[in-house]
Amino acid sequence: MSKQKVGLALGAGSARGLAHIGVLKVLVREHIPIDMISGTSAGSIIGSMFASGKTPEEIENIIRNLIAKRYSLFADPALPRTGLVRGKKIRDTLKSIYGDLNFNDLKIPFACGTTDINTGEAITLAEGSVLDAVLASSTLPVLMTTTKLNGRYLVDGAMVNPVPVNILKDRDIGLIIAVNVSSNGLTPTDSEKAPGLFRIAMNALHISTSQSLRSSLTGADVIIEPYLANLGHFEFQRIDECIGIGIKAAEEAIPEIKEKLASVQIEKSVQTD
Repeated sequence: MSKQKVGLALGAGSARGLAHIGVLKVLVREHIPIDMISGTSAGSIIGSMFASGKTPEEIENIIRNLIAKRYSLFADPALPRTGLVRGKKIRDTLKSIYGDLNFNDLKIPFACGTTDINTGEAITLAEGSVLDAVLASSTLPVLMTTTKLNGRYLVDGAMVNPVPVNILKDRDIGLIIAVNVSSNGLTPTDSEKAPGLFRIAMNALHISTSQSLRSSLTGADVIIEPYLANLGHFEFQRIDECIGIGIKAAEEAIPEIKEKLASVQIEKSVQTD
């Protein structure tokens, strides 16, 4: 197994992205090697931390701390030019996690997907500051101030590439595992009650990306899809439930992953002979 290059693509999903932690716990427990990671939005945050060498348990503790102060992070109003939330508090908090970490410093090669809000292009970030890249990949349009990098104004990569499998496809990867946490539709809610600003923003993002979701998974050898239909995009307090669902989905996929790894090994052995 260890001779095969395995790529892991972690998709967008806000609170649903917490399921990625559960998936990582199972992959580590089952000794599935990860040679490269790509991530979008929530997937970029969790994927980059894992790529830096943090264990799933360490990532979980960091995320729990972020959840505990999530409301204060958004209490940072800006003059509404490119976003309602300035993002300084979010940046300062993530700075305490990433520091001056550069892509070259990562233990596992990593890249994340973003969207150029002026052109609609999918932009891949794989060099420079990890903090800047993760911020850009997870910037919710309208709610958060856009991130300017290399002359581009970047926002959430989920708009055009919800699960960044394509980032891994051109690499020398023998097996691509994709984790899709946003395929279960919108969370049921009281249709007579006016939705809040955050729900409107997330539902709009989800609706706009639903068409590109399936195409973004093209090329994945194994797709892990935790069932999260009853979990709202901002229900971060349900972290235990979400991680548990991720664990269950990954455990169900392990036999297929190991079978695919074995078949790649056999195929390469035959070609060598």
